[in-house]
Amino acid sequence: MCVAFVTQAQQLTGDALLEKAINYHDPNGQWANFTGKLFIDMEMPNKTTRHSVVSLTNKEDFFRLEVTQGDTHINRKCENGECTFSLNGSNDITDEQSKKHGLTCERTVMYKNYYSYLYGLPMKLQDDGAIVHPEVSKVKAFGSEYLKLKVTYDPEVGSDTWYFYFNPESFALEAYQFFHDEPKNDGEYIILKDLMEINGVKIPKVRTWYYNKNQELLGTDFLIKAEDL
Repeated sequence: MCVAFVTQAQQLTGDALLEKAINYHDPNGQWANFTGKLFIDMEMPNKTTRHSVVSLTNKEDFFRLEVTQGDTHINRKCENGECTFSLNGSNDITDEQSKKHGLTCERTVMYKNYYSYLYGLPMKLQDDGAIVHPEVSKVKAFGSEYLKLKVTYDPEVGSDTWYFYFNPESFALEAYQFFHDEPKNDGEYIILKDLMEINGVKIPKVRTWYYNKNQELLGTDFLIKAEDL
């Protein structure tokens, strides 16, 4: 069994593994037209739980992020290249508040890219600028056996090095990690658990984040539910 598994890993190319993974998570190619509202809770050590509602429409230029943490509620929206914000229900925002909470278009676009990338994996690995390396290796990491795939990016897209870890039988994406500078062992790794099917796309429900350098827990994202927009 072990020999067969190694042979399978050796025979699979990076592109072939990615194709199998996408076929598992998005068998009918729904992500490109995905529209939905994701309710996400993030628990972090020694911090108040952050409640987020993320609205995405992949085919149109629309993104909204509503975040509540403690007594602070922030609503940011990007639509057709224009950004709007509210803080605790008010659109009258001072420069100091804008700076403190990052209420800028640049920051909002960053969040849009962040959520569409992480919740769109592994489909997003087919985007322009992604370089899927051909080698697939069998590894034991984070307490499980995986098929490991390396992905880097064209310089104008990104400079981080990413590794994706797939279940060797189902090809489900079960973990990933990134490095800003791999020899320094910086960056983070993320363990994925459970799945929620949303509009035909299988999306992980639980994401637990750790530092690469010392395995320190950063936090856990829980996908509580999803709704249509």
